[in-house]
Amino acid sequence: MSYKNALAGLPLGGGKAVLIGNPKTDKTPQLMQALGRAIEGLSGRYLAAEDVGMTLVDMEQIAFETSHVFGRDPKAGFGGEPSPMTALGVLLSIKTCVRRFMGRDDLRGVRVAVQGAGAVGADLARQLGQEGADVLIADMDPARAQSAAAAAGGQVVSVDDLLFADVDVLAPCALGAILNDTTIPALRTKIVCGAANNQLAEARHGIALAERGILYGPDYVVNAGGIINVAYEVSGNYDAAKVVEHIQRVPKTLEQIFEEAADEGLTPDVVADRMAQRLIGRS
Repeated sequence: MSYKNALAGLPLGGGKAVLIGNPKTDKTPQLMQALGRAIEGLSGRYLAAEDVGMTLVDMEQIAFETSHVFGRDPKAGFGGEPSPMTALGVLLSIKTCVRRFMGRDDLRGVRVAVQGAGAVGADLARQLGQEGADVLIADMDPARAQSAAAAAGGQVVSVDDLLFADVDVLAPCALGAILNDTTIPALRTKIVCGAANNQLAEARHGIALAERGILYGPDYVVNAGGIINVAYEVSGNYDAAKVVEHIQRVPKTLEQIFEEAADEGLTPDVVADRMAQRLIGRS
């Protein structure tokens, strides 16, 4: 998160909170409020926002116990569900990767496999469909995959098949570590660019992708739209138009990473880490 915020140009550090359990069966208002009390005990050093397995309703439950929570109801002056902004940043990043690797300025007919039809994956699929991309989508929940595919004008494929589909772009939008010793040799994509965090199982897998000639958009650069949205909430002056304007800078950062990587014979993930470290070192 610190690297993500640094490269997104945000005056924030980074941290994550994790509740271990099944969000469909273990989540209760009491649990959310207990989390709120724990966050309040940190006196503003930690700011909570919606992420995997959480909803706007959960954020409002947390807010009963602390003011240090964001991604809340727009009617109360907050930014609401951050997933569309995350998806926008991923879409712009995919377009940047396609332009660099395929020499194209549009996505019409570009085959994109979206892994995961959660809030971000579904919205990304919808935006890709609007851009004319041919969208494949898979999710552990078949109904969710079907709904996302219908909105995108896309096609549902099995979870097992999607990762190794013959596509132009693989967009991981589920959980991390999916780029590993088992999956990388079997990938049939030109580009990996998606919203999931920690896509590389280990740092060396960035090299493995490069050796296969696959362009990788570092995940914490690509998926920064959500935290950019939250940062404008934190400022107390939320403006959706300004959030979009800020997210539109993500492709420039990504291009800079690709240029440095090409010039120095490094992988994009290594260059992104180095750039973030430089920025944090100056702060």
